[in-house]
Parts: sequence; structure tokens; C-alpha cells
Amino acid sequence: MDDPRKMLDKLDSLSLYDIAILDVMLPHMNGFKLAELFFSSHPKLPILFLTAKDQKIDKLTGLKIGADDYMTKPCDPEELTLRLHNIIKRTKIQPALNQTIPLGTYSFDQEKMLLIHPQSGTVQLTERENKLLSYLIQHKDQLIARDDILREVWQSNDFFAGRSMDVFISRLRKYLQKDDKLSIQSIRGIGFKVRF
Repeated sequence: MDDPRKMLDKLDSLSLYDIAILDVMLPHMNGFKLAELFFSSHPKLPILFLTAKDQKIDKLTGLKIGADDYMTKPCDPEELTLRLHNIIKRTKIQPALNQTIPLGTYSFDQEKMLLIHPQSGTVQLTERENKLLSYLIQHKDQLIARDDILREVWQSNDFFAGRSMDVFISRLRKYLQKDDKLSIQSIRGIGFKVRF
């Protein structure tokens, strides 16, 4: 669809799609803004940026927004197909989840992807935030290597995945700041440890 404004009229139907592929350079509205609008109404929708914008700042912006991947044109069609397949497989097949997990003064609803606090209210997590928090909770009080998180949650261990992970860790810390007994500690050069 050439005009992103037409896509906005179809926001309610996005749940019918497995993934969105966006260019950054669009008429009337850039792809980053469009992705943010997608996430605001459909936080579970995976997004892959496919664009000629190959600067580091553009890649980091796309990943910070919450995109699952970022590829630059021209790209190999076979690689694009494999990346799309992996993203869809990751987001469609979910392990059995307990409905609600006590997390300090918070309640974490994995199935609905909600983080609930009695005073500050409810945060709707994105798919990746939900997976990351679930993984950290599963390894409570353990030293978790960065490489392990990247393999399990990002299924990639390159520079941009690492930067994206740091952004998501910062987001979770902000969400959880109402409980001072709950922490995601950085262990320099190794990884993280979750305590609550």
C-alpha cells in the first residue's frame, strides 16, 4: 500500500495478519511513526523493516521502537523468507503460560501480556517485552548470560540485537520501579540477575 494513511483506516483488521513489513521511507508518514501506531493498537503484531535506509541510527531507531528485525535493500529473497518464517514461528507458537504470576507488589499476566500494579495501574507489554520478562522470571536469582537471552528471546547475537536487548531491559526496569525490592541487576561483561 503506497499511502500509509490508507493503512490507518485498516488498523482494526491488523489482527488478521501474521506480520507487517514496513519501509521507513513512505509518503506522508515515515515507517517508524506508522510502526508506533501499529503497536499502540496491536502490540502483538510482529514488524520487520525492509528499507534502503542503512545508517546505524536508522537501524537502532527501528529496533528501539520494538521491531522484530531490520533488513536493508537490496536483500537476498531467501534470507528475507527465512527471517520472516523465524519471526512468525517465534510469535505464533507459545508455551503454556500460567495466567498470573506474583512479582513482588506486581502481578504479571503472561497470557494477556499485562503487568499490573495496585497503585500505578496496568502496563500493556509488547510481545518481546513479555517474552523477555518471562525468561528473566524463569531464571530468578540466577546469573543469566547476555548471549543466552539473545539466543532465546531475540534468536540473534549481533550488535543490533544486543543494543535492542539493552533498550528492552531499561524499559522493564522502568515498568518495575514501583517495587524497590525487585531489581534487574547488570553484571558487567556477563549478563543480568533478577531478584524479587
